[in-house]
Amino acid sequence: DTAGALLALRRLGPADTRNRDAAEAGAQWLLDLQNRDGGIPTFCRGWGKLPFDRSSPDLTAHTIRAWQAWLTDLSDPLKRRTENALRSAIRYLIAIRKPNGTWSPLWFGNEHARDEKNLTYGTSRVLLALQAPALQPLLQEAGLNLNTSLQWLLAVQNPDGGWSGNASAGPSSVEETGLALEALALRWTELNGALTREERQRFEEAIRSGAEWLITQIETGGWRTPSPIGFYFARLWYYERLYPMIFSVGALTNLNRLAPNLFE
Repeated sequence: DTAGALLALRRLGPADTRNRDAAEAGAQWLLDLQNRDGGIPTFCRGWGKLPFDRSSPDLTAHTIRAWQAWLTDLSDPLKRRTENALRSAIRYLIAIRKPNGTWSPLWFGNEHARDEKNLTYGTSRVLLALQAPALQPLLQEAGLNLNTSLQWLLAVQNPDGGWSGNASAGPSSVEETGLALEALALRWTELNGALTREERQRFEEAIRSGAEWLITQIETGGWRTPSPIGFYFARLWYYERLYPMIFSVGALTNLNRLAPNLFE
């Protein structure tokens, strides 16, 4: 919630004294929340023994976005501390990344996956967070290459153009497709000039078919039916009515802004 509020302040409010003071307070709270392993837990610092004090990649990625959004407006001491926290967070993400390049979120899952893990959610969230140009020196310093993660996300796209939570993990959902497309649009912008002809063609086809599937869901009203991708640690599945709408708007906004030539 705090990271989300910081991102909302950055997008919606002017960078005046009141908002900067609020952003500094929020950034400070998140810094104090960071675990020793560099990751961000949900509610409080701890030893990672319980879900509410355990670091997770989805929360860490969300916090990275919030810190990065306000980094240039922070006071010098807080800015230096935040830069160190970003390095620690990136090292944490490297440490917990799976061999296939994916990240497994704490609070989200997929009922159709054998282990109920939603790797599409976790991986797309991390990819989305680490696309900021200002973070690239930190990624290089830490030795984090995102190509494996990108290739996994492209490889698990369903034949209908959408995404589920994992490879062969059931039907496509609006939520997971929106998240995947939002991350891919940013990655497309970063890599376009460095791709081979075959890689570019594969990337373009994935984005086009995904966008077509998502737009069809919007036009037919399918985006008003949420999927149960939320997963409490008490093994209670839940859905949120706004998730499919928010994730759809995020994906189409990025596609329209960053890759409009793909749809001419």
